[in-house]
Amino acid sequence: MSRFLSNKYETLEPYTPGEQPKTQVLTKLNTNESPYPPAPEVVKAAAEAAASLQLYPDPDCTELRKAIAAVQNVDPAEIICNNGSDETIYFAFMAYCDSGRPAVFPKITYGFYPVFAEITGTEYRTIPLKDDFSIDPKDYYDAEGTIFIANPNAPTGIPLSLDQIEDILKHNPDNVVVIDEAYVDFGTESAVPLVSRYDNLLVVQTFSKSRSLAGMRLGYGIGSRDLISDLNALRFSTNPYNVDRIAIAAGIASLEHDEVNREHCRMIMKNRKYTVEKLSEMGFEMTDSTANFIFVRHPEIHGSELFGKLRERGVIIRHWDKPELADYNRITIGSREQMDILLREVADILAQQA
Repeated sequence: MSRFLSNKYETLEPYTPGEQPKTQVLTKLNTNESPYPPAPEVVKAAAEAAASLQLYPDPDCTELRKAIAAVQNVDPAEIICNNGSDETIYFAFMAYCDSGRPAVFPKITYGFYPVFAEITGTEYRTIPLKDDFSIDPKDYYDAEGTIFIANPNAPTGIPLSLDQIEDILKHNPDNVVVIDEAYVDFGTESAVPLVSRYDNLLVVQTFSKSRSLAGMRLGYGIGSRDLISDLNALRFSTNPYNVDRIAIAAGIASLEHDEVNREHCRMIMKNRKYTVEKLSEMGFEMTDSTANFIFVRHPEIHGSELFGKLRERGVIIRHWDKPELADYNRITIGSREQMDILLREVADILAQQA
């Protein structure tokens, strides 16, 4: 860092995204991308929108919000569209955290939460998970701060039920509760139906995972009109054209052909079940994930060693060096072909360990 950087960022530890290899790899299972491309109509809509790139996009994302509202059964005024779900979460940190309102989130969760807290100068409190890596809702009663919960959680994949989320909301009438649903479409019940009953709930979703648009950077938040008004005030004060024309067009087309996305989700869930069964037969232990990834460990090989050996064979998964996570690896669920490659290489590695 240069000598000119403000000292308020001297302790900042940037978020580390999953590796995007510059060389060809056999199987990439480290960043929770969909193995399936978007519907052809989505690609066509994006290409057609590119013909008008000399013009600014609609800053209100009017047609996109209407399309989301139709799918989610909410009012368009209860939706904000942003450059990926991360931007929505960032705006929530800016809007609802300050010197008197810290951020509160699990100790093991999405790595961007502490980064957003640091960069916004927000004090934060982390709450340990239970021994089985699950979240105890009671730990968030009367949190005295703004709550951020990924549901299902990352990297564990363990969800909270809708009743548990409502329980947290009931015990925090004066705190905003942000439910980050990046992986909700792979088997978790969404909290969107609760928005009409709780004015302190913000639900965040993305087009990156279940709608195969990770390369497009498109996300949105759903909340009461007042919450969305707060977030829009910040959006218009920073970057009112934060969602480009191509992303808007692709997002609308994706929702118009959502049956393709639903089928892709079903295929991923089927591949997840298959992979869990095969890895269990090999002696792996794992959490009960409802995401498009699994969180696994094996008693006979350390997580870092398995990660390294797989990488040598062209299979990339995700590993963290944090002590509480180091024995585990997160594996994205890909196509059946990709999972068979993973399983073959893992079986061979374990055979060599014997």
